[in-house]
Amino acid sequence: MIRIGAVGYLNARPLTWALDRSPDRWHIRYDVPSVCSSLLHAGDVDLGLIPSVEYLQAPDYRLVPGVAIGSRGPVASVALFTRAPVGAIRRIALDTSSRTSVALVKVLARHRFRIDPEFVPHGPDLAAMTRGADAALLIGDPALEADHRALGLEKIDLGEEWTAMTGLPFVYAAWTGRPGAVTGADIGALQDAQAAGVTATDAIAAEYARGDAAAAARAAAYLRHNVRYGLGADEARGLQLFLDYAAELGLAPAKRAVRFF
Repeated sequence: MIRIGAVGYLNARPLTWALDRSPDRWHIRYDVPSVCSSLLHAGDVDLGLIPSVEYLQAPDYRLVPGVAIGSRGPVASVALFTRAPVGAIRRIALDTSSRTSVALVKVLARHRFRIDPEFVPHGPDLAAMTRGADAALLIGDPALEADHRALGLEKIDLGEEWTAMTGLPFVYAAWTGRPGAVTGADIGALQDAQAAGVTATDAIAAEYARGDAAAAARAAAYLRHNVRYGLGADEARGLQLFLDYAAELGLAPAKRAVRFF
């Protein structure tokens, strides 16, 4: 049985939905992205659906080919919520649940927005975050569900900003592990699980919404139109560029080429 650390967010369900139906093969533990990363680093899981920047934390990490959570354009669930014009942002409160999103906002601040704000960690409470800062980074389901207009905030979609800057997709998370963690058959099963999950977005959205038809419709639209699943040549180029930017900003130990199992 392969021990897996997976993210419990809606956008990860198309990768794990089919795996849940094979409990004899996969032992899945659900956590926030940062905990998945810690479990993999410690060797407490064999494979982790971890934030992409965490790939740089170990020299022997490999990615499962063809499988990832990404976007090409607006992603909706990774966003900067601001009460000030972008050029006037001086302090950003960070939801630290995922180091990739934290790294992304720092890369965009430097290379896209041309600002040098102070960054402060904060729990994912948008009202509290923006009381003490000009803007707040929020990710995952909290970002997707936030009523930012009620708080008088503008939502800046970081997936959209990345693609506008680079012309490339952004990869938020991917199955990662050390050599020997998975076989070729395991890789094929993970790729098949992604394909099955992508065709089951209505069922996944209904599961997420728990009987709320409007929420199910929003969730299904998000999975179909905002999140992109797969790790092809363009995604690999976008991922490599992001990792290089992150390393240059000192957000990772060193640059590394993207390598696969």
